[in-house]
Amino acid sequence: MPHTFEQIIADKGYVLADGAMGTGLMALGMKRGDVAERWNIDHPDRIASVHDGFIDAGADLILTNSFGGTEIILERHKLGDQANAYNEAAAKLACQSADRAGRPVLVCGSMGPTGQLIKPLGKLTIEEAEEAFTAQAAALATGGVDYLWVETMSSVDEMTAAMKGAAKTGIPFVATMSFDAKGRTMMGTTPEAAFNAAQAVDPKPVAFGANCGANPRQMIDVILEFKKVVTEDDLIVAKGNCGKPQLGEDGFSYDGTPDVMADYACLVRDIGAHIIGGCCGTSADHLRAIGEALASRPKGPVPDMDQVTEMLGEA
Repeated sequence: MPHTFEQIIADKGYVLADGAMGTGLMALGMKRGDVAERWNIDHPDRIASVHDGFIDAGADLILTNSFGGTEIILERHKLGDQANAYNEAAAKLACQSADRAGRPVLVCGSMGPTGQLIKPLGKLTIEEAEEAFTAQAAALATGGVDYLWVETMSSVDEMTAAMKGAAKTGIPFVATMSFDAKGRTMMGTTPEAAFNAAQAVDPKPVAFGANCGANPRQMIDVILEFKKVVTEDDLIVAKGNCGKPQLGEDGFSYDGTPDVMADYACLVRDIGAHIIGGCCGTSADHLRAIGEALASRPKGPVPDMDQVTEMLGEA
């Protein structure tokens, strides 16, 4: 691998992750119900433009447009037989954008949840989930990703299946779970339990953390919980949503401003996050504000709750 998280952190103290691919594609015409991964073949120029926008804003890593790329999800749209092609194309497009950057930009293969519950709560078996993730990871690896990125998980079982699938490629991987306003995943997992579950997998992820969630303020609480259980060698990921979601005719929009996201980013860095970016609603403009704030504001002590509330509001 030509570059690593550790090298970037050694150079600048943190890794600036990208923003929301879905938000970028909606601005380019994607409608609710469209299959984003299909655009890797049908509209590669639009995918590339979102990647390029994040890179221009300063991103050190970009996630491939493959969040819903398992055969399980794609088969709902009668596109399961295209899973390998969509994932490989996603990786190649991201790698091409990274190659044009003129500086090191890491490409991470996004692997989101299947959207199904695993037995006994649902019909999907752990073996079926792992098989689907293994196939997706292999296609992303063929496309040339530097890391695999298991994200937005709410079930420990599904996260574990995805990590095992990723591990079979031999490529290092990251994992993140999504926590709600009560500090738990949809399946009731706490940050501490999530971290411990990830560490129990062999090999374990090279970085672990949280993405999505209720809002930037809520992400602060989650990262504080991670801080209680991680060691100095553990890399923490914070990739929070851009404000609160609001559902309109064209889908969800988010009320977070660039200034809010900049404050959130500096707060999670001060707590101990190493890989920092945005999730739903985060545009290139938001990401640029995050990068500029991280670069210009010196790292401070772990903030107290009064400071957090003053900057981001109540939890």
